[in-house]
Amino acid sequence: MKKTAFLNLQQAKTIAAQIPTPFHIYDEAGIRRNARALKAAFAWNKGFREYFAVKATPNPYILKLLNEEGCGCDCSSYTELLLAEAVGCVGKDIMFSSNVTPEKDMRKAWELGAYINLDDATHVEFLEKITDGKVPETVCLRYNPGGSFSLGNTIMDMPRDAKYGMTEDQMAGAINRLMSLGTKHFGIHAFLASNTTTNEYYPELASQLFRLAVRLRNATGCHIAFINLSGGVGVDYRPEQPSADIAIIGEGVRQRYEEILKPAGMDDISIFTELGRFMLAPYGHLVTTVLHQKHIYREYVGVDACAADLMRPAMYGAYHHITVLGKENAILDHVYDVTGGLCENNDKFAIERSLPAIDIGDILVIHDTGAHGHSMGYNYNGKLRSAEVLLHEDGSFKLIRRAETPADYFATFDCTEFKFGD
Repeated sequence: MKKTAFLNLQQAKTIAAQIPTPFHIYDEAGIRRNARALKAAFAWNKGFREYFAVKATPNPYILKLLNEEGCGCDCSSYTELLLAEAVGCVGKDIMFSSNVTPEKDMRKAWELGAYINLDDATHVEFLEKITDGKVPETVCLRYNPGGSFSLGNTIMDMPRDAKYGMTEDQMAGAINRLMSLGTKHFGIHAFLASNTTTNEYYPELASQLFRLAVRLRNATGCHIAFINLSGGVGVDYRPEQPSADIAIIGEGVRQRYEEILKPAGMDDISIFTELGRFMLAPYGHLVTTVLHQKHIYREYVGVDACAADLMRPAMYGAYHHITVLGKENAILDHVYDVTGGLCENNDKFAIERSLPAIDIGDILVIHDTGAHGHSMGYNYNGKLRSAEVLLHEDGSFKLIRRAETPADYFATFDCTEFKFGD
């Protein structure tokens, strides 16, 4: 399947005349369309809600847009809680899922009235201390089943190696303790695989969590109010990859719900999700301009973006598709390494990639950067993180985060001894 950029060369040039490359740009129309498709896929569940994983794209304009589409915020830190609060997400608009949680973070989540998802059984005592015994009426618990998580004969991930979550026995003990403190309702949460495009992941995860919910109800007498399937639904970074079909996924979860929860008299349970990559990745591009070419043992194209703008290829060897704007239909008869300017040899967006002939000044689109793109940026080598732009449905655009400047880089030096240039 061919990947097509959501902006063309003329649009890119118009934007770049005001906001120099590199920049990340997000497609409002695509984001809204996808959020509505997710909501439709789970419309059978009256209490369904998506809690967007803020870590994927922590920009208030994006969070506000998703909130307009009915999404809440999944936060894991104090700063992310502040972001959610700033766009009007408070109370049950927030799911707070953290680990190794500082007191300041937990207290803020409690003060905001967020759903608090406890990562460990010892956090019950921690929560009790922070709230002076006034624990929330509803508390969520994170589950780790141990062993491996598989679909058929394929091992998807190894929960036993993960630092997250509790055993089933620990969950039962935590529930009993919380009920003695006044908690009346409980949620169950688990994240057992990452970036999977199979339509069977969520239904299989749901089966495990639905059965766990029945066992915990039977063991403790607790009321399970919601089950949070977390994230893990991925996107097709490579053109040849299958893409997840959210309608099929939602129907698969519904069938498990009918098979497991309804006969147990637990069909009042709400389904939550915490999707980040699925919600945003395909609707973001990193737009960058070719600065140099180099002809040695390979053909190199050097661009004005670098791993500080998108670290996934350097960190994971991750594939991101590349489109040369204005040459979308040209023959892919050249082979290039596409590199940034960091003093690190892994600063490559593509290695031996077949592309059309590229000229200095060409504008490239690096696809699927809407999640875990700008958010994972850093300042190594004194590189400054890029701007973020929102492309509106009517074709207009808005700067939603300016590019960093040297003044930003130097701002945290708490001294007057040195003077830096412009």
